[in-house]
Amino acid sequence: MPTLDLGNDAVTLTRALCDIPSVSGDEDAIASAVVEALTALPHLTVQRDGNVVVARTELGRAERVVLAGHLDTVPIASNLPTWTTPDGDGGELVHGRGTVDMKGGVAVQLRVAATVPEPVRDVTYVFYDNEEVDAEANGLNRIARERPEWLRADFAVLCEPSNGTVEGGCQGTMRVEVTTTGVAAHSARAWMGRNAIHAAAGVLDRLNAYRPREVDVDGLRYREGLNAVGVRGGIANNVIPDRCVVAVNYRFAPDRSPGDAEAHLREVFEGFDVTVVDGAPGARPGLDHPAAAAFVAAVGRPATAKFGWTDVSRFSALGIPAVNYGPGDPSLAHHDEERVAAAAIEECERVLRSWLAP
Repeated sequence: MPTLDLGNDAVTLTRALCDIPSVSGDEDAIASAVVEALTALPHLTVQRDGNVVVARTELGRAERVVLAGHLDTVPIASNLPTWTTPDGDGGELVHGRGTVDMKGGVAVQLRVAATVPEPVRDVTYVFYDNEEVDAEANGLNRIARERPEWLRADFAVLCEPSNGTVEGGCQGTMRVEVTTTGVAAHSARAWMGRNAIHAAAGVLDRLNAYRPREVDVDGLRYREGLNAVGVRGGIANNVIPDRCVVAVNYRFAPDRSPGDAEAHLREVFEGFDVTVVDGAPGARPGLDHPAAAAFVAAVGRPATAKFGWTDVSRFSALGIPAVNYGPGDPSLAHHDEERVAAAAIEECERVLRSWLAP
């Protein structure tokens, strides 16, 4: 079984974590290594459920916070084991699958767990599996449903890559299918039918005319988005299609619920057949909480809105305000040339230590 030495610096630990294969569904080895490393720390209570690992301080502090991160990665693309190159500023870049998403953040969690035995806030460290696949498999989702007491806290930090900036809350997301219908006919006698793909031009016209809303939520400015992400229709090259489906993705600000989002989409596409495929609520920033305000102060730069959906939404659903904060450029997540600056990992550890250490 692979082992993790929490006495190593966070950059070395990042590489060690990445070099343990952990594609979604294959997290047993890395979860076991995390359990072994944390169990050796006498100030933590460690629990495991499947490939979810939770470690807690029990100091009776006035506040409890969560530091959370997922253990899995998307599939490897000939980019492991990790390697380093100069960053051009006297430091180094760490390359390889998971360096950005999100073993750098997990390494920081482990280092803080090991080196801050008596934090000023009680801390729950959460490491979970299957974040990169369907929501039903997501380990955090499962624990929130089956063992919500493990996650109880006043505030949570999800150590996803954020370029070292606090990203408050997250957008909600909804996918719908807008369907147009027609009458099938032979393409040589098109006048005998009615083309459903041509009818979809009305859907696209509405999308082209749409102006995304920009709105302030708890002091952060969110910009929404409504876009076609797929079109399907037609059964053969010589048949006028009688059905066309335009797949549409709506990214909405966290002041709207999924119900609000659905009502808005039905208004936008009034007159068309609209079917909701899936959706997830956003999360308000919650930056007015004292622990959140102290965290933003420790980072030393203003918080921004999170454009996209993350697991902070799951904490928000439990009544726990949450933010995203971690090392690495999120645009490099899942990239074949995934890489993170060593200095970014070190800075993230410094911030979390300054926020939690006495």
